[in-house]
Amino acid sequence: MINGKGSADAGEPIAEALRLLDLFASAGAEAFDITHTNLQQEKRGFRPAQSLAQARQSMPYLVPSAARRQNNLIVRPRAGADVTLVQLDDLAPDALAHIAPAAFLILRTSPGGQQAWVAVTNAPRGFAARLKEGTGADKEASGATRVAGTANFKPAYAPNFPRVRIAAAQPGHRVTTQILDAMGVLAPAQPVPVSLPPVASSSDSRTSKWPSYARCLEGAPIGAGGNPKRTSADFIWCKIALSWGHGIEATAERLLEESAKARENGEAYARQTAEHADYAARQRNALPRGRPARG
Repeated sequence: MINGKGSADAGEPIAEALRLLDLFASAGAEAFDITHTNLQQEKRGFRPAQSLAQARQSMPYLVPSAARRQNNLIVRPRAGADVTLVQLDDLAPDALAHIAPAAFLILRTSPGGQQAWVAVTNAPRGFAARLKEGTGADKEASGATRVAGTANFKPAYAPNFPRVRIAAAQPGHRVTTQILDAMGVLAPAQPVPVSLPPVASSSDSRTSKWPSYARCLEGAPIGAGGNPKRTSADFIWCKIALSWGHGIEATAERLLEESAKARENGEAYARQTAEHADYAARQRNALPRGRPARG
């Protein structure tokens, strides 16, 4: 635990933070976005696309500073084209135990919260969503996590804020889609809908318009800091845009214009959000009429 004044031995937290970066790099991360948020989860700083060397060089300064200022230090690993890093957050204990052999990293982010990270080689489009669904993980997890060795600053944990710790690790461990399929941790693949020929319509048709992002933000769940969760707003906005006939590519491009979070996190985040929204919509449409969707 770290108290409200941020007291903790400096050496161990920094070493844990460096170890986290190295684990991500061993699994395929090539760059890191680093974000700072305060106790109310409001953004206080952002460093995009840091190399491993840059991120490692920053940690001896950022880790103690985060403790002094009660800032959350958050990292988003960005992988190369041949590997997909999947964050499985809010896992039930049995689901965590099941996926653990495939994970290169398991993080303990709070007394009751753990997340697994899986590096999947040559994963097809939408595969991360299937893995999240199959394991019961948070479908809206954004692919960013608090840095190991730093505190999880949330009002609910005051004054003894829990420290994020590495619970288990398998450096460089990657798995194939076939291995995960054999483990039984994937939701069934949804059939790709047949594309229909375009229908002539007036200029004010829904496909010539976009949803209101402001309304999606207003309707998003409230986070721990009392502000709307932008990850949820992005997901909801994409679902509406796709239901109006926009494609995944166009939806991702437009999301970058509408959402500040998408602009900060880049094209990969926007594309992943659009793909997850598309997968969720297909899954709901595949259910028999009258049968409610789970969750």
